[in-house]
Amino acid sequence: MKAARALLCLGIVAGYITAGWAADEKKISIGISQIVEHPALDAARRGFIDALKDGGYVEDKNLTFDVQIAQGNMATANSIAKAFVGKNVDLIHSIATPTSQACVNATQKIPIVISSVTDPVGAGLVKSLEQPGGNVTGTTDRSPVDRQVELMREIQPPIRKLGFMYNAGEDNSVSSLKQLQAEAAKHGIEVVEATVSNSSGVLMAARSLVGKVDAIHIPTDNTVVSAFEAVVKVSTLRRPQLLLLDEHTAALDPRTAEQVLTLTRQLVEEMHLTTLMVTHNMKHAIELGDRLIMMHQGRIVLDVEGEKKRNLTIQELMNEFAALKVGEMADDKMLLVC
Repeated sequence: MKAARALLCLGIVAGYITAGWAADEKKISIGISQIVEHPALDAARRGFIDALKDGGYVEDKNLTFDVQIAQGNMATANSIAKAFVGKNVDLIHSIATPTSQACVNATQKIPIVISSVTDPVGAGLVKSLEQPGGNVTGTTDRSPVDRQVELMREIQPPIRKLGFMYNAGEDNSVSSLKQLQAEAAKHGIEVVEATVSNSSGVLMAARSLVGKVDAIHIPTDNTVVSAFEAVVKVSTLRRPQLLLLDEHTAALDPRTAEQVLTLTRQLVEEMHLTTLMVTHNMKHAIELGDRLIMMHQGRIVLDVEGEKKRNLTIQELMNEFAALKVGEMADDKMLLVC
């Protein structure tokens, strides 16, 4: 992800320099619009800034940042976008789908780099991933749902009903739902929806699925993940056939993430649950679970268990991946499943 942002951002910034906007003549102004503050989106913002710094573009030296947080309010996101246009910033970095939509609606001239967007095409931000067109480029955090369904069926067959919890107001989650429904239908799996509008409704939504589904799928939905502990507690009130965790600590602060992991480990051990955890965190992949599967672009490239997994280190895992010559560790297309 970091490398991708570096190429995108540096390519745009370099355009100003070749046009005569030398660093000593004028500082480049960049507006950053973020829908809410939480660790996953904060990390995206830091990665963007770090990538520019690696390329020689440093705040207060040859560029300035105007960071604005919409606090989950679309009206605020629209106002932020319009303010950036009014200031005529040189570049906009929009983090998450709602803020990206606000910025794209506000200007067709100022270059926009998007991130933390699940479906840029479905959200109306670009024409296609291959040729986005217009003034928008960036990255997507879409999960390989087809491979997840295949792996889930392999680990815990048969699954006939799959619960899906999400905020229907988030286009990224709606896109994930459609993708999951399409893949699940191929295998005769019915997707049972449970919607929420805010974090306080997550507990009730989770309860509505108890006894109705064989497994619950949690997408990269900010609302649901923010109350994930409630999902885990409710889902284990009646023993599920499979507990599927998809980046379930990605949007949490370190302290809360550790609490959720402790609770997860406790419930899995006490109730002897078959659990599939998808993560990009190598430390968690090594410490948790009895088996570790490394996937790259939908293909299993490493499968270890038993004594070999227990003795595995992060450096050894990186070396294993590098030896397979399938890419760099920074590639977000790599998934660790344990």
